[in-house]
Amino acid sequence: MVLDTVMTTLHVLTGALWVGSVVFVAGVVLPAALDGSLDAAPLETFADRLVYGSRAASVVMFLTGGHMAGTGYTFDLLLNSSRGHLVLAMLLLWLVLSALVEIGRSRLVEGLQEKRVRSPARNAMGVFRAAAVVGVLLLVDAGLLASDVALY
Repeated sequence: MVLDTVMTTLHVLTGALWVGSVVFVAGVVLPAALDGSLDAAPLETFADRLVYGSRAASVVMFLTGGHMAGTGYTFDLLLNSSRGHLVLAMLLLWLVLSALVEIGRSRLVEGLQEKRVRSPARNAMGVFRAAAVVGVLLLVDAGLLASDVALY
């Protein structure tokens, strides 16, 4: 019981911090870069830290989510219940969010190495906006699972 509580808490906290950081990049950092308020070096450092944090969050989410799915669901429940479908949707969204953060960082850093800021920020903006939307969908999915709206 204590292990389940720790895993759930760590899972939710990590997910919220991960999604929050992606939304912050899409809503605050990249718009600041587009208007010329950020230089290339700090923006590159920030992008690197975001992607390392995203990778760490992915590992934590995989381990804690795997524990929760393994202890709370059978294979049949995952495939044949509304809660199972929400869990599988969360897994898919998690993979998409991970990929979008990696792609967005790659697009951003390409131009930053040439000491350009606005063009790389513009190139990465759409990807990070999509990542933010996926992140919000992840939190909505988590809320549905927590609220027991979708009972077995």
